[in-house]
Amino acid sequence: MDAKLSGLSRTGKLIIYGYMAITCLISVFPILWIFLSSLKADPMKNPGISLPTDLSFEGYIKVFTELHVLDYFWNSFKVVSISVLISIIMISMSSYVIARMEFRGKKLITAMLYSTLFIPATAMTFPVYRLVNVLGIYNTPAALIFVYSCSGIAMSFFIIKNYFAIIPKELEEAAEIDGATYAQTFWKVMLPIARPGILTAAILAFINNWNEYYWASMLIINKDELTVPALLGQFTTSFNTNYNGLFSAIVVIILPPILLFAFASKYFIEALGGGAVKG
Repeated sequence: MDAKLSGLSRTGKLIIYGYMAITCLISVFPILWIFLSSLKADPMKNPGISLPTDLSFEGYIKVFTELHVLDYFWNSFKVVSISVLISIIMISMSSYVIARMEFRGKKLITAMLYSTLFIPATAMTFPVYRLVNVLGIYNTPAALIFVYSCSGIAMSFFIIKNYFAIIPKELEEAAEIDGATYAQTFWKVMLPIARPGILTAAILAFINNWNEYYWASMLIINKDELTVPALLGQFTTSFNTNYNGLFSAIVVIILPPILLFAFASKYFIEALGGGAVKG
């Protein structure tokens, strides 16, 4: 990045740095607004980005003591982790076949996988709800695992497929000469090399499923099995909304995805950069 910027004029550098500063400001603004609001006893009395005049931690205390947010965290972590594992394994295998092999109907299958990106969740409400009831898993974590495992297929497929496609063909040929089967080549050769792309898809799927509210509020009604996003509904009644508690819960909920992205950012950089194949 520094090498590329060194060839630019002073005006060009100022434009780039200004653009990055504006982007960071736009990204940080809502998080800062929510955090400051969570520290106010009545966020609606003094809205916007301003230091709280009446500092209050009542919302955070209620989230951890009365609502037992850690139980919601465990429910979300359990459902999201299992669904991401199932989804990534299935998509990795299908991506490898489509990226590295030629067969009849390849373009049709690829188009069908990409087409899932354009289907809104609301359009699938009735068939999914009916299928979940027919399977007898309504109001159980299995219902969310089933739905989440089939969600976000297009994006994960796009990332992993493109990463498999850039791996040199010679690696597969060398494995074939050594007597490796297709399965052995996939698990022992291709999968380790494509790790940055696979981890990137897994992290994006984890974040999306962690923040998902539509299916979580529809398929789970048992309070003991609710996930983190459903926690937000506990602060709103027919007549009132506890904004202090609501903003405090939002801050607590968004921390895990932010920390996950911060620690795994290097994999995003490797995946977006195409990934260098060594050796």
